[in-house]
Amino acid sequence: MNNCIISDSAMIKENVIIGDNVIIEDNCYIDYGVILRDNVHIKKGSYIGARCILGEYLMDFYSDRINKVHPLVIGENALIRSDTIIYGETTIGNNFQTGHRVIIREGSIIGNNVRVGTLCDVQEECSIGNYVSLHSNVFVGEKSVIKDYVWIFPHVILTNDPTPPSKTIIGVTVEAYAAIAAGSIILPGVNIGEDSLVGAGSVVSKNVEKETLVVGNPAKRTSSIKDIKNKKTGEYIYPWKYTFSRGMPWSELGYEQWLKSENLK
Repeated sequence: MNNCIISDSAMIKENVIIGDNVIIEDNCYIDYGVILRDNVHIKKGSYIGARCILGEYLMDFYSDRINKVHPLVIGENALIRSDTIIYGETTIGNNFQTGHRVIIREGSIIGNNVRVGTLCDVQEECSIGNYVSLHSNVFVGEKSVIKDYVWIFPHVILTNDPTPPSKTIIGVTVEAYAAIAAGSIILPGVNIGEDSLVGAGSVVSKNVEKETLVVGNPAKRTSSIKDIKNKKTGEYIYPWKYTFSRGMPWSELGYEQWLKSENLK
């Protein structure tokens, strides 16, 4: 535990292991049995649940058993639940949340206000924007790009190998405000367009245009999202950003007013 900076206001419970060059800022809570490997920086107000491993070793550790410099930065006010493992060489923004037993591999950049549900697996070199929600059991393949305000529901798989097994990796791109419903599979290199909706259980092999609903195996366009109605109320509900605001930065103003206020800044 060399060259560490640990705030006096941090709460560190029993059986926590802290490596070298670790920074723990004010009002952090590190629960029982957590392992913080070298070069981990946890910013203020964060909670790290029991038995988490942060700054996990990369492959270059195993040849000589020496941990190289692969920093992990966790933003302010994180809520990382028990048994989560996050590898080094990763940067995560503020207000990050996980469920239990999440894995996030190295080389990824994750924005602010991101939620990653229980048993999700985010592979290496992924880019995840702001206000993204991954529900439970989502698999995000290597080199995936998920932009701001995306919803990905349970058991979705983002693939990346067009001719498995091979060395060719082509990640999926999910554009802003898109939603991918439960159990869908997105094939390598596919672009899911802005404000689009992928219906549950779909297998998507081709790019999805903006504001389009696709459904089926193989997924095909069925309508514009603007034609979709709420089954109970009969109201038009897409693009969802105009009708849903919980947890979003426009929750007080509504989307249009919020967007205007952002454009004035």
